[in-house]
Amino acid sequence: MISNTSSVRESLKRRDIIFNIFVYTLLVIFALIVIFPFWWMIITSFKSYGDYNAEVVPTLIAVSPTVENFIKVFTDVPLARYILNTVIYSVSTTALMLVISIPAAFAFARLDFRGKDILFTLFLALMMIPSELVIITNFVTVTELNLRNTFTGLILPSASSVFYVYLLKESFSAVPNELYLAAKVDGTSDLKFMLKVMTPVCKPTVITVTLLKLIECWNAYVWPRLITDEETHFLVSNGIQQLRESGFGRENVPAMMAAVVVISVPLILLFLIFRGRIMEGVARGGSKG
Repeated sequence: MISNTSSVRESLKRRDIIFNIFVYTLLVIFALIVIFPFWWMIITSFKSYGDYNAEVVPTLIAVSPTVENFIKVFTDVPLARYILNTVIYSVSTTALMLVISIPAAFAFARLDFRGKDILFTLFLALMMIPSELVIITNFVTVTELNLRNTFTGLILPSASSVFYVYLLKESFSAVPNELYLAAKVDGTSDLKFMLKVMTPVCKPTVITVTLLKLIECWNAYVWPRLITDEETHFLVSNGIQQLRESGFGRENVPAMMAAVVVISVPLILLFLIFRGRIMEGVARGGSKG
């Protein structure tokens, strides 16, 4: 009996080991598939124009690495202007989004007013509207207000988000109501409670929303491409597309890859630094109680 039990345990152990090897092998393969385009992009950015064109079969290493491509994208094309425009757009839009979303989420989570549940349901229903319809409406409105090729026209239509209000509202609702009632007994105003108590307590979710909005703005393409046709207001997304269409990217692929690397680095660093806060904030915003 003992020997049979021992053999069963060993069999189960071997099965678990084989299963784990299979799972991790698949994970490694999928990871390599995801990482490969980034690796090729980085390696290509360090290849000279001549070396790249001389390759019959693309190599996965740079035999003679050079930084001339990174110098070229800042001297031959206005990449610095695109990055500055994107920083202005991302920071301004994110700040305005927080000013709008935090009070809205606080009102839905803590304030009592007639029709709150119906209004919040209708508010969430906006998520069902296709983004193409919203873009068309915003484009017509911005055009009629003569706000094309302006930062105001870029920022205002992107300053609100139903999803971020929902995420903040769920996080605010998780704070015990007794804390709010105690603050009201002490004479604390709703605005002061929101700024001094609620926002610091829900800091992980606020940080998460901020980072997600920054990443969303940095990666924005359709709206900036639609509303701007002057180079002075190009963001990195439509700026890179303009470089490709102008022939620079098609002719000098290594330089184009260098530009993409420069644009991608800030987002990668931002995610690596705050990845723990992002996961914590999303988990907290998605749970209640």
